[in-house]
Amino acid sequence: MSYTAILITVLVIYLAANLIIGLWVSKKQSEIDSGKGFINNYFIGGRSMGGLVLAMTLVATFTSASSFIGGPGVAFSKGLVWVYLSMIQVPTAFIILAVLGKKFAIISRKTNAVTVTDYLRVRYNSPAVVIISSVCLVLFFIAQMMSQFIGGAVLFESITGLPYIYGLALFGVIVIIYTTIGGFKAVTTTDTIQGLIMVLGGFIILYTIVTVAGGFDSLMDKLNVANPGWADITAGGTTTKPYVMSFWVLVGVGVLGLPQTAVRGMGFKDTKSLHNAIIYGTIVVGFLMLVMHISGAFAPAILDSTEITSSDYVVPALVLKYMNPVVAGLFIAAPLAAVMSTVSSLLILASAAIVKDLYMNYVATAESKRKPSFQKKIAIMSIGSTLLIGIIVFVFTIYPPDLIVWINLFAMGGLECAFFCPILFGLYWRKANATGSILSAVCGVASFIIMNTLGISLGGTTPIVPSIIISIITFIAGSYLGPKTDERTLTLFFGNRQ
Repeated sequence: MSYTAILITVLVIYLAANLIIGLWVSKKQSEIDSGKGFINNYFIGGRSMGGLVLAMTLVATFTSASSFIGGPGVAFSKGLVWVYLSMIQVPTAFIILAVLGKKFAIISRKTNAVTVTDYLRVRYNSPAVVIISSVCLVLFFIAQMMSQFIGGAVLFESITGLPYIYGLALFGVIVIIYTTIGGFKAVTTTDTIQGLIMVLGGFIILYTIVTVAGGFDSLMDKLNVANPGWADITAGGTTTKPYVMSFWVLVGVGVLGLPQTAVRGMGFKDTKSLHNAIIYGTIVVGFLMLVMHISGAFAPAILDSTEITSSDYVVPALVLKYMNPVVAGLFIAAPLAAVMSTVSSLLILASAAIVKDLYMNYVATAESKRKPSFQKKIAIMSIGSTLLIGIIVFVFTIYPPDLIVWINLFAMGGLECAFFCPILFGLYWRKANATGSILSAVCGVASFIIMNTLGISLGGTTPIVPSIIISIITFIAGSYLGPKTDERTLTLFFGNRQ
């Protein structure tokens, strides 16, 4: 068999295994948790995640193709500074699970919430909050899914030499199928597999670079010749403190405003699982960020920069030049795993926003909900909406738009502006109310869009910093100016005043 044929065979086996295992585990779990109802099983997996699964699904959801392709590519040209910036993401699992985890789990069980928007509906008692949140979630999720589909298909194309559409069809169809049929449990099961594959991929790429260079000492000597400024942590003065601050907001504390990671706080089994997930997740994120980005910084020692047409080609060039096809297939499975896990999580949450948050709360009548056939109808609608959104994203990415990297970062920033304050302040501030939530989401997202469009910067930061500041200010102002939250809701969330 040719190099390409062996590599593709490894990838197809991996993708098929994900599909089969995900659907099998989902079916078994559904039989065990049949008494918890379709909604609980399909959208939150029966709240049965253990520590390892919780950690891996959080890591796999947060990690995308950029962690394996884009980030190492930038580190190839910028050097060690990009490794330092990537390490901002190390406490991500700790931040999300420590700040949101326990209280989110308690509240979601009290209110039977299975989505972040479900939580917002109970906390703020406002249809406007739910509708604005759901619309923002679906639109920004579609943009993120498009960027992930395109990133994975381009990677497949550059490695195998086959047309872009082949790669898009191969993993796009598989991820749509297992997410649509298996729901949240299939997503978390495959996320665990994919998280482990990502760790394996990190070992493979770093080992390959050090081995080809002739050992660590030889690598350092060659690197100092190929890229003398690789260890400059300011990248020639281009990495300023405001720029670093922007990273801290976007991929650090700002992740508290990402619904796809926050919802993981609703699905774990018990406190022990939460504590274990904090440890496992922090270790795995730290390992992946360090190994992949340091590999990019080390790559000039064995790759001539004239061979690289763009930074995104650094990792594919390493794979094709130095790895045998079986090892290459295992490594390429890692970024494809990141793509698939991110897409599957976004897909199931986008479906939940349409069916659970909008249809069940504001379209379905009380009489229809009492009918025995209602649960079956919801099951069909949930599966159908998941499939439909997946098809829409797939169709949009057949002819990929330009500026896809910008679209991904834009979507991530937009989600943080829309959800950061309503989620965090709603959990910990008694005075938080619907007025503050609405103003925060609208003003935060609007300012983020305007600043990105016009290229406005505040003190050298990227638009995410001033936009988050605006969302916080408007949330606080709206909470003081708007009607107070009723005592019943406050008692539910904070207990009785002493």
